[in-house]
Amino acid sequence: MAEKNDDHYTNSELYDGASKSKLNWLRAAVLGANDGIVSISGLVVGVAGATTSKPAIMAAGIAGLLAGALSMAAGEYVSVSTQRDTEHALYKKEMWEIENKPEEELQELIDIYEDKGLSRKTATIVAKELTEHDALAAHMDVELNLDPNDFTNPWHAAFASALAFTAGSIIPLAAILLPSAQWRVPVTFTAVILALAVTGILSAKVGGASPVRATIRVIIGGVIAMAVTYAIGSMFNVTI
Repeated sequence: MAEKNDDHYTNSELYDGASKSKLNWLRAAVLGANDGIVSISGLVVGVAGATTSKPAIMAAGIAGLLAGALSMAAGEYVSVSTQRDTEHALYKKEMWEIENKPEEELQELIDIYEDKGLSRKTATIVAKELTEHDALAAHMDVELNLDPNDFTNPWHAAFASALAFTAGSIIPLAAILLPSAQWRVPVTFTAVILALAVTGILSAKVGGASPVRATIRVIIGGVIAMAVTYAIGSMFNVTI
């Protein structure tokens, strides 16, 4: 009978970079949609408070949607490009250390796995096998939580951010344009509250927070934004 080895660990104890990456993308998408909902609802409700002209409201809403989506895309592109530059710098640094200080890097890998709960013997076996298979990938994963074959793409991030903002923006834009003039603002308030409830629940699920608290927080923020812009718009009586 094989001797039972008490020095074991589960997959859950190891870092799952791919899962975290997916969660980050989902979180960014939810936040982008939430920004679109709040930003455009505040804009169109403010304009609706100043005028009943559908063309004016539509022009403001579409302009806000395009400006917001492009702004989100540009901001995300710059942010992720900076992150990608950092990842490449770390990649080159790690590659140099493996080529020039292989023994020190192996020892570092052993220490990391030992800190994760493995025995010294098991950590050494794991580190050596991973090093023989792909030393760079092993160090990038364990030390930096990065996949050298899957660095963040700034264009993908920019497109996803713009798409999420646009998706969120369509809700208040449609809600303000479809009903008659007297129902525009009430319908928009209702639609935005429901949409924010959905994004609040989703963001809470992604972050592991309380759905009730997160939902109340985003709804209050959206309602305040619409109430303030509508009040300001109502101060101007514009006829177009």
